[in-house]
Amino acid sequence: MSRIQRILVTGGAGFLGSHLCERLIEQQHDVICLDNFFTSQKVNVAHLLAQPNFELIRHDITQPIFLEVDEIYNLACPAAPGHYQYNPIKTMKTSMLGAIHTLGLAKRCRAKVLQASTSEIYGDPEVHPQTESYRGCVNPIGPRACYDEGKRAAETLFMDYERCHGMNVRIVRIFNTYGPRMHPYDGRVVSNFIRQALAGEPITLFGDGSQTRSFCYRDDLVEGILRMMNGPDDFRGPVNLGNPGEFTIRQLAELIIAMTGSKSEIVLRPLPDDDPVRRQPDISLARKQLDWQPQTSLEAGLEKTIAWFRGIHLEDYRAPTPNY
Repeated sequence: MSRIQRILVTGGAGFLGSHLCERLIEQQHDVICLDNFFTSQKVNVAHLLAQPNFELIRHDITQPIFLEVDEIYNLACPAAPGHYQYNPIKTMKTSMLGAIHTLGLAKRCRAKVLQASTSEIYGDPEVHPQTESYRGCVNPIGPRACYDEGKRAAETLFMDYERCHGMNVRIVRIFNTYGPRMHPYDGRVVSNFIRQALAGEPITLFGDGSQTRSFCYRDDLVEGILRMMNGPDDFRGPVNLGNPGEFTIRQLAELIIAMTGSKSEIVLRPLPDDDPVRRQPDISLARKQLDWQPQTSLEAGLEKTIAWFRGIHLEDYRAPTPNY
């Protein structure tokens, strides 16, 4: 095994962050989980608190923090549209100041640092599927810009720190991800549909349901993040991480209705402004550089996710914003 690292995970109590913390603890690393619990809950990491190599800090990454670490995974930022649009200025601050503060910490500690970027930097793409060389089609003044442009600016900062200071940075662009421990009120399409289907409520489709997404299971995505952090030092990214399987939103709704045995009906709602019509990653670079590709089919991943949703009590979860 490689030597034990002191690792900071910002946004570590979130959906992906908590699972990443688990993986790092299993590898015997000393893990510091930092979160302000805006869109996450302590329950996600409560089972880790007894571990001697785990520490939890309540902190907002828009403020500086001083720690001694060897590696940083920067995952802190609301990711669902309703949540990042709730306070768009704070979302932009989280992306930009969060990048500045994690990069500053990494510079002082000479630590390796990974930025969790997003497929949203491609906007409503004019190129399909999306490769890392595609520069995107983003509305810089639209309602999604606080997230899209915030993440784009964070990528800029990471590469400028690399060029100016020779820092060891990594950038991953994460496409739609789902799995156990999703917040039931995060407003994402998978969690929305499963929650509505299990309750027998109408399943709300925005637009006519013909828009497409690609859904990557949580375990596969976290494996890709780990491989990127531990990959060759001459590969800084950005690299797409996602499942190249493309499904319409209507196909997803119909599949979840069938798998839950629900009697829910599908109802249509207007498509939000700047909502991407198609989204599919080209993962050729991840296959080549990281020897990575998803292993979990949509049906297998949904089966595990639905089972998790059946086992939770919704009253134990608070909606982070009034938008859901």
